[in-house]
This record gives sequence, structure tokens and C-alpha cells, in this order.
Amino acid sequence: MDRVDGDTLVAGELENLKEQAKTKNKVTIVVFSGDLDRVLAAFNIAMGAASMGMEATLFFTFWGLNVLKKNRAKNTGKGLMKKMLGWMNKGGTDRLKLSKFNMGGMGTWMMKKLMRRHKMPTVDEMIELAKGLGVKMVACTITMGIMGIEKEALRPEIDSCAGVITYLAEAQESRVNLFI
Repeated sequence: MDRVDGDTLVAGELENLKEQAKTKNKVTIVVFSGDLDRVLAAFNIAMGAASMGMEATLFFTFWGLNVLKKNRAKNTGKGLMKKMLGWMNKGGTDRLKLSKFNMGGMGTWMMKKLMRRHKMPTVDEMIELAKGLGVKMVACTITMGIMGIEKEALRPEIDSCAGVITYLAEAQESRVNLFI
């Protein structure tokens, strides 16, 4: 495509610029996994974005909600299936395991030891750091209902509990959308 002159944009380029103008300097990340390594990646990206001046939102759903559960939260699920799910899926950052090479907890233990050795923050510390950088943390209400998780079982650092419409509104305005 050739330009008509040095100051005139081709129609396609102009449309692209208009579309970019609609998006904000934001990143949204769906945290679907409760695996330690994936959660670390999600927080690293969100904090990196925030430190670059971008708005960052982490939307926690399904197993990702384990990150937001208090470490010693009581099972508040009502009904047999929700109580069983709560018993099997206690959650909390203390219980996050590696997605690969967990080896009955040995891999997770080694990863945490290496993280300490290299002065990498724990997930709890990352939550505090992210909060200090203005990263928004949102818990999915639909998944909370399915899994029998009450708001009282969640950490105080979360900004809100909301549904998919809230996530989609954030994602629609964002330049970067990730699913981890």
C-alpha cells in the first residue's frame, strides 16, 4: 500500500489507529490455574505492567480462586457436594503446587527454596506488592457460587467480587489480555 503523500495515512492504517485509540493502557489477566508456577507468572506480568504505568487487573476464576482464599479459611460451602469440594480443595497460597514436577510436594518445596535463595518474593508477598502497585484483584462470583466459596473465606486484599461481564468490560478496554 502506498501513501498518497508523506502526511496522509492509508485508510487501513487510519482505521488501525482509531481502534488503538479506543483501548487504554491496560492489561487484564484471567487467573484460571491455581498452580504455583502459573500464579507466579500472572503476578510477575501484572506487577511488571503496573510498574510501567499500565492499569492491571487479575480476574481469578475456578482453581485460580485458591490464590485468594485465606490460608486457614473454614469450609463454608452449603450442601454435600460443595462441602466435599471445599474439603478436597482447601486453597490458600500455602497449598499451591507446581503444575509439573510436583513429585508429591518435593518439587514445590525445592522451587520455594530456590525462590528464597534468589530473593524472589512468595505469593503472599507478591499479593502485597501487587496491591501496593495498584493491581486490581477480582474474584469471579459465578465460580465462587459453584464452588461454595463465601466472600469471608477470601483475603482482604481483593478489590471486588464480580462476574464475567465485569471482566469482559475490562478486557474490551485493554491492550493486553492473557489467560493463565
